[in-house]
Amino acid sequence: MRLESVWLIHRAASQAALRQARRCAESLRGQGVAVAVAMSGASANPFPGLLADEGHPPDLAVVLGGDGTVLGAARHLAPLDVPILSFNVGGHFGFLAQERKLLSQAAGDGDPLDDLWQRLRHDRFALERRMMLEARIDGTETVHTALNDVYFRPGIEAEAPTCVLELEIDGEVVDQYRGDGLIIATATGSTGYSMAAGGPILHPGVEAIVVNPICAMSLSSRPLVVPPRAQLAVWPLGEANRKVRLWKDGAHACVLEPGDRCRVGRAPHAALMVLLEQSPS
Repeated sequence: MRLESVWLIHRAASQAALRQARRCAESLRGQGVAVAVAMSGASANPFPGLLADEGHPPDLAVVLGGDGTVLGAARHLAPLDVPILSFNVGGHFGFLAQERKLLSQAAGDGDPLDDLWQRLRHDRFALERRMMLEARIDGTETVHTALNDVYFRPGIEAEAPTCVLELEIDGEVVDQYRGDGLIIATATGSTGYSMAAGGPILHPGVEAIVVNPICAMSLSSRPLVVPPRAQLAVWPLGEANRKVRLWKDGAHACVLEPGDRCRVGRAPHAALMVLLEQSPS
């Protein structure tokens, strides 16, 4: 891997992540690498500014935080084919990020960070392509991308705690769901919200789409696993005030009203995840 330009993205609310970012920046600059450091969080999106300032995408993004930080980075960097090396530093969950100890493990008596950069330069790592989803509302130009999932929930739960959604797969109406909503997840996202809602767990190497109703008021509504190239459409039913919110990787995307149709399918790009240690599976 070429290492001439690196972005260091750290979780906004974590001093531990900031310290590690500064440590990595000092090490990389000492080797003549151009480095940009930025924080990422619910109210901090550094990626448009980084692209404007730097003028081109980096060779690598090092993400220091939890799964939320990784998901945010993947949504913005996957379309640019930027590999992501992530470490769980100061985050709540670390299903996607690698263990923090890998930042301090050296092969010998040298600096562990020097060893890390050399591993990357000599291609001693695995690069995993993670399938992503994209969602678009008919009649709009905005594309919402997600690594984990997109899901539909009642628009104003204080007024209408449930919603009614209709699902179409490849042009055929499959089911109508009355309940708390509907999750559409990748294999990566199958261990997130979908799992908590009783959905199946897929190996991250599996390319498939999970469709999982949330607390459906039906004896027959069950999770589905469909091929990765399936084209899905979801739309809310009911009166005009029965609005539905679309979420992507836990971040609010937009509001749908009855009559709006949301199309969901495989994104044309994948998240490139750098793995220093292979999973036992």
